[in-house]
Amino acid sequence: MKRISLILILMSLTMPAQQTPDKIAFVADIHLLDIYADYENFNGLEIDGITNKAKIRSMSAQLHSTRLFNENYFVLKAVLDDIAARGIKLVAFPGDYTDDGQPININGLAEILKSYVDQYDISFFITTGNHDPVRPYTIAAGKKDFLAKDGSNQPIFSEANLYQSKPDEHDAIIEPKLEKAGYNFILNALADFGFFPKKNYEYWETAFSTYNPQNYTFEKAKMASQISERTYKINDSLSIPDASYVVEPKEGLWLLAIDGNSYVPQENGSLSSASIGYNQTIAHKKHLFKWIKTVAENAKKLNKRLVAFSHYPSIDFNEDASSLLDEFLGKNKWQLERVPKERIAKTLAEAGIKLHFAGHMHINDTGKREYENGDFLINIQTPSLAAYIPGYKILNLEDDFAEVETVSISEVPRFNELFPLYKKELEYLKNNNLDTWDDAILKSQNYHDFTEYHLENLVKLRFLPNDWNVEFETYLSNLTGKELFKVVSNNAQIPQDFSDWKAYDMILDFYKIRNADKLAFKDIPEKRLAAYKKIIAAAKTKKDFQNKNEQKLHQFLLIFDKFINGLPATHFKVDLKTGDIQELE
Repeated sequence: MKRISLILILMSLTMPAQQTPDKIAFVADIHLLDIYADYENFNGLEIDGITNKAKIRSMSAQLHSTRLFNENYFVLKAVLDDIAARGIKLVAFPGDYTDDGQPININGLAEILKSYVDQYDISFFITTGNHDPVRPYTIAAGKKDFLAKDGSNQPIFSEANLYQSKPDEHDAIIEPKLEKAGYNFILNALADFGFFPKKNYEYWETAFSTYNPQNYTFEKAKMASQISERTYKINDSLSIPDASYVVEPKEGLWLLAIDGNSYVPQENGSLSSASIGYNQTIAHKKHLFKWIKTVAENAKKLNKRLVAFSHYPSIDFNEDASSLLDEFLGKNKWQLERVPKERIAKTLAEAGIKLHFAGHMHINDTGKREYENGDFLINIQTPSLAAYIPGYKILNLEDDFAEVETVSISEVPRFNELFPLYKKELEYLKNNNLDTWDDAILKSQNYHDFTEYHLENLVKLRFLPNDWNVEFETYLSNLTGKELFKVVSNNAQIPQDFSDWKAYDMILDFYKIRNADKLAFKDIPEKRLAAYKKIIAAAKTKKDFQNKNEQKLHQFLLIFDKFINGLPATHFKVDLKTGDIQELE
């Protein structure tokens, strides 16, 4: 027995130690507006029972935007509470963590995050988004649709003469902290959250640092982290910071935070937005992709688990239906300019990146590209906290496998705290014969319902008017489910369990599934979802189209089919050797 015990001890000493899984939460597109911040010249709005006064955007503004502005303040805290309750200590933000990079919101975010660092010992790691910074250097800005006491719009801008109020509007209020901050302010204000090295990090480097893991010291990292040492030339007269970094927050784990922002000089002397993402960046930040490859090579040599995250998607986020969407809607619709070109995924896969988390599009999605030489890339789209269905991702990372879980957020304390102010707004709009919105959103029982109403209003007020062909939208919306089945099935007998509904319901569900993937299925009646699948199956066999509307209907249903049958995006496991994706319960 003693000999057997000795052999087991010796074997345990010679066998490589098994690392415990690394657990990281990814929280994207918070778009924080610090609604209870102190403004210099705007007192804000009183709410019964609340000490602080609110500084919020109008509900009308929210219902025309792809993101909410106001409730995000409550949602962020609810999500961080959920993360803390799960014992997760590493949290990554793939950009757009503020409304527009305003100092007042950046400072508010820093204060919130610091409280979770102090109370729960959570480490946050942030990368940039196109809303933070909006441009590389600070620019004057503001919003015309803050809510005034009487329910009308209140313009608030960082400087005078930026906005000329209309005769029926309030004069603009000046609030310097509503400017759009550039890299210098944002990186320094959020310095504790990955942008700069810390003594407790095992390793930290930038795209420009000259040391390596073998000769790393904290002092070298401090010197390399200076913003002046992290810039690249756009032209002879302009250099722009690159906030990318790789960090080893615990032994064996590398988080690669990619600053995918790039800004291109325009003819009028201004700089472009960064919103196109990698499609623009790959041409204008060649140093970045060279460095990413070096990072991946070093991670492999040193046996580090590597996870990359950026604000921007690296793979088609439309279930590879982008070409069909272009044909169905036409050019410059559906934000198709943001769809990554195929060379983005290929470049990252060839560099050695296997897992890439992103945000930007406010959707839940998984994309995959694999190549003949065995390279592959998995792009994981993290939902926004400010859109339907709100949620975040949890990554459980092992040496050979990665488990990804999507946590949807339904219950948010205080989510309806601002509803009395919205009621005043609606009353003002009605009394002045202005465009109103559906007050059903103010009957929301939880935050999930609130975001669902938000999307439904957004479809009605923005997506359909701006993106869809009017004739086809009218044609489709007025069909019942039974009539729709008859059109695509050449008047075949309607299945007995085919309940009657309007095709407009199908349009709303189309957008819900696009946003939330299979998470949206719980918001769609089972019979109706089954009917959609039967309609799509019948449409696939139809070859003769009587008119343009029937032809467009066929295109629409083929796109819907792809949305329903995409890769697992809710809870799944990735084999990091083969790229195989397995759906989990």
